[in-house]
Amino acid sequence: MNLEELQNTIREEVGVLLYFSGENCNVCHALRPKFKEVFDSNFPQLKQIYLDAQENIEISAHYQVFSVPTMIIFMDGKEFAREGRSVSLHQLTQKLQRPYGMMTEN
Repeated sequence: MNLEELQNTIREEVGVLLYFSGENCNVCHALRPKFKEVFDSNFPQLKQIYLDAQENIEISAHYQVFSVPTMIIFMDGKEFAREGRSVSLHQLTQKLQRPYGMMTEN
């Protein structure tokens, strides 16, 4: 995925989770399945995109990702939340519930 494709996805989807990680990042690998589980159950319409920050230098630079793991959540095409390294899944879930619910109501 290149930067243009990613930006199109962010504009087209209800919400997007970008999860930047690194091949040698143990924290990244430990958090990823926990994030996936929480987002799959609580925010199923948020598209999850996992990127290796070193392999996607242009995208990492564009979004000013300088350390991993970094999670950026976009809602309605705009950056809504950015979390790094030590993130509370519980707090992030609470922060997202209301706006996610409003955006996904039919």
